[in-house]
Amino acid sequence: MDADIVTISADIDVMSARHRGRELAIGLGISGSDLTLLATAISEIARNIVQYAGIGEIEFRTVTHGGKRGLMIIARDTGPGIADIAQAMQDGYSTSRGMGLGLPGAKRLMDNFEIVSETGKGTRVSMIKWEQ
Repeated sequence: MDADIVTISADIDVMSARHRGRELAIGLGISGSDLTLLATAISEIARNIVQYAGIGEIEFRTVTHGGKRGLMIIARDTGPGIADIAQAMQDGYSTSRGMGLGLPGAKRLMDNFEIVSETGKGTRVSMIKWEQ
């Protein structure tokens, strides 16, 4: 599958990314509660783009490993970046008035999760949900 990219700059784009992720996951055989987990993780990451960076994108790719297929979601922006990733990954930590569940919550919902960020240059979150 070629990369499928959704530009994120407003709340409606969060819903578009969530919907597109679900569609692609269904096509890979991901079903049931895993679809809900995937869609929730996409929503959390996309909302962070809108809130902290203003604009970014979410890319969807099919990946395979050991005979399993999965959906890789790569969210990237050129926003302010995250100064302390370890702190940002703690439940309850938020630089806004949110509940601080976005990044650590998304990590718990997905099978693989990686975040790279540089202050002043942006953030890249990669996550995968594998078919069961």
